[in-house]
Amino acid sequence: MSGKIVIGILGSGTVGSGVIEVLKKNISDIEQRVGRSISIKSVLVRDLTKKRDHLEGIQLTNKVEDILDDPEIAIVVELMGGLHPSLEYMLRAMEAGKHVITANKDVVAQFGEHLFATAEQHKVEFRFEASVGGGIPIITPLKQCLTANKISLIMGIVNGTTNYMLTKMTEDGSDYEEVLQEAQAKGYAEANPAADVEGFDAARKAAILGSIGFNTRIRLDDVSVEGINNIKAADIAYAKELGYVVKLLAVAKDYGDKGVNVRVHPVFLPSSHPLAMVNDVFNAIFIRGNAIGDAMFYGRGAGALPTASAVVADIIAVARNLVIGNTATVGCTCYNNRPICPLEETEASYYIRLQVDDEPGVLGAIATAFGNCDVSLKSVIQTRMVNIHAEIVAVTHVVKHKKVEAARELLEALPVVDKICNIIRVDDE
Repeated sequence: MSGKIVIGILGSGTVGSGVIEVLKKNISDIEQRVGRSISIKSVLVRDLTKKRDHLEGIQLTNKVEDILDDPEIAIVVELMGGLHPSLEYMLRAMEAGKHVITANKDVVAQFGEHLFATAEQHKVEFRFEASVGGGIPIITPLKQCLTANKISLIMGIVNGTTNYMLTKMTEDGSDYEEVLQEAQAKGYAEANPAADVEGFDAARKAAILGSIGFNTRIRLDDVSVEGINNIKAADIAYAKELGYVVKLLAVAKDYGDKGVNVRVHPVFLPSSHPLAMVNDVFNAIFIRGNAIGDAMFYGRGAGALPTASAVVADIIAVARNLVIGNTATVGCTCYNNRPICPLEETEASYYIRLQVDDEPGVLGAIATAFGNCDVSLKSVIQTRMVNIHAEIVAVTHVVKHKKVEAARELLEALPVVDKICNIIRVDDE
């Protein structure tokens, strides 16, 4: 093998350390697959005095210019996380003629269009397989392997923290606060868990998947977001009783002439659905195409080595192209300008749990409120007493979201309704 391909890495945290470990462990096979030797020349770190045994023999620097201005470095791998200065470093690397690889979902979701344009302008590659699903290959399959299909649905469990919490609530009957504390103790959830439990992490991944799957630019503001922080043990128990499992899903769906809708929210999934069987910190992405039918990609969605697997795969792909001199790589695929289907126009069945006065005529008043909003009920169950109130669970037939919201307003105004405890979509497809 003549010559070598030189890499610079920005960041040496969990994923950065994992990338270095995978490259060291598998370097012989990797170099055989590429047809050229590969070496890490420099790693950007914050603190040069910190001991890092895994970086022995690699040049450390706290000056990004040592990597961005080094003509020998052909590939820059950004693993710092966050928006800034990660975005600026990636743009500067491209402007210097360097190929860029990242695992940074935040930057890709919010500035992907700018990054792709800059990469095209400077004739370099921009790859981000690890930004969604950790070690699960999904970006490349969507951009290449499944391009013969017209995709109609992408639906995925893309946040391991919330999936772990919902799994524990389902298996142990625990309540939300209890499993959140457990997830934090195990390191699955941050001290401030908002990005996970309120759905924002999943929303960034949903924007990326929707943009690629439907070949149209989905901006983060286009994604409607609802987390799991209102899910109670009672909702999990009712789901079981009705034959469902509660999951937090990122959903991107084609609504034809109305456009595409991308959203994150809890869902009652039939217990027989493939995604219903994905538990703990695992991720999975379910795709429906008009040629392939249904397909699902499953695996570890986070962690040093699974994420590093996707990053190193991108390194290999770029290195192979460098060896053969291929510059015709797949860039931005958002060639359509599809409208965004408003959330209120989407359709689903709904589970509605409410507490009401325990007196004659209440069920009739509730049924009338639903009927006035053209919401047809599949079932209504009066289940138990909660203090002085009766708890009622209703499941609707498929209805537009705006009609359920109208029914919510009417129900909240009824004197016999103490409170609406929860409204959750039901997937019966």
